[in-house]
Amino acid sequence: MKAAQEERREAAPVAEAPPLEIHDMTVAYQRRPVLWDIDLELPEGRLIAVVGPNGAGKSTLIKAALGLVPRASGRVEVYGKPIEKQLSLIGYVPQRESVDWDFPVSVLDVVMMGRYGRLGWFRRPGREDREAAMDCLRKVALQDFAGRQISQLSGGQQQRVFLARALAQEALLYFMDEPFAGVDAATEQAILGILQELRSNGRTVVVVHHSLQTVRDYFDHLVLLNMHVVAHGPIEEVFTEENLRNTYGGRLPLLEQAADAVQRRSV
Repeated sequence: MKAAQEERREAAPVAEAPPLEIHDMTVAYQRRPVLWDIDLELPEGRLIAVVGPNGAGKSTLIKAALGLVPRASGRVEVYGKPIEKQLSLIGYVPQRESVDWDFPVSVLDVVMMGRYGRLGWFRRPGREDREAAMDCLRKVALQDFAGRQISQLSGGQQQRVFLARALAQEALLYFMDEPFAGVDAATEQAILGILQELRSNGRTVVVVHHSLQTVRDYFDHLVLLNMHVVAHGPIEEVFTEENLRNTYGGRLPLLEQAADAVQRRSV
């Protein structure tokens, strides 16, 4: 227990340091750049959308920051320290398609996995951790599914389970890779409610998002990405037709969607 407490103390946020800083980060697959010279400093206590066309490197941005894919160059800091030393402060919700849902594990077991980073090497989850996991399931309205196999749930329910697992981590900084993709309207609203609760509690949430129609309504900070950062900042400053055109280029259907979204913003 003492070792776990020391680890948490070592990972404590540095006063006035931003939750996420990325400096000169480049990522390449088979020598082909996917992200190029990424520089970002993101504010605390915001819901932050990462938006761009297919192939822009949005998911790669999150994975490279977390060290899940190698960086060709650059560094990533969380609250002023290398991200590798701050993993206990971070929650991650991957794309649903990247998870092996046939693995024989219950819903509650999946959520309990979010507690392990807080326990250290020598402690097993106890009653307090189980109660915390159940509370997270209640927040996503899945408490009645705790004993069910994860493979038996619908896609939207599976997404909510992974959101509950991230909540169980009690993180300060969250990365979520397209949490709204392929879910029904009720699940989308449930996820949005959780994001807003996290923001109200001072958490920072970075979300890869695909819908230009909802980005203005769901988020208050925006990163426009197309292999490099086109623009980033408060949504009311960055969400403009010019910035979207520079991000999406000549992809006309997307630009029509973008223009409609900007027009709705001005109404």
